[in-house]
Amino acid sequence: MKRIATVAGLACLVSLAACNQTASENKADNVEAAAENQADMLDQRADNASTDALESNIANQADQVRQEGENKAEAIRDAGENAAENSH
Repeated sequence: MKRIATVAGLACLVSLAACNQTASENKADNVEAAAENQADMLDQRADNASTDALESNIANQADQVRQEGENKAEAIRDAGENAAENSH
């Protein structure tokens, strides 16, 4: 239930933030939110891990997913900015 509320809350925030954003910014935000959701699920799995080593491994995976999401979102934003600059 907690996961559903988190996802619903993020969807609301993304839709509100989308009002004054470009398509590339919206796409970047969605990529970042999806990565964050995936990382949050991994963090929950880490909290329930049976050993410290497994917990650490899963937590590292969550950190990697977050970083990859941020990197992809930044690349999308940069591509959108470059396209906007080139269209003027």
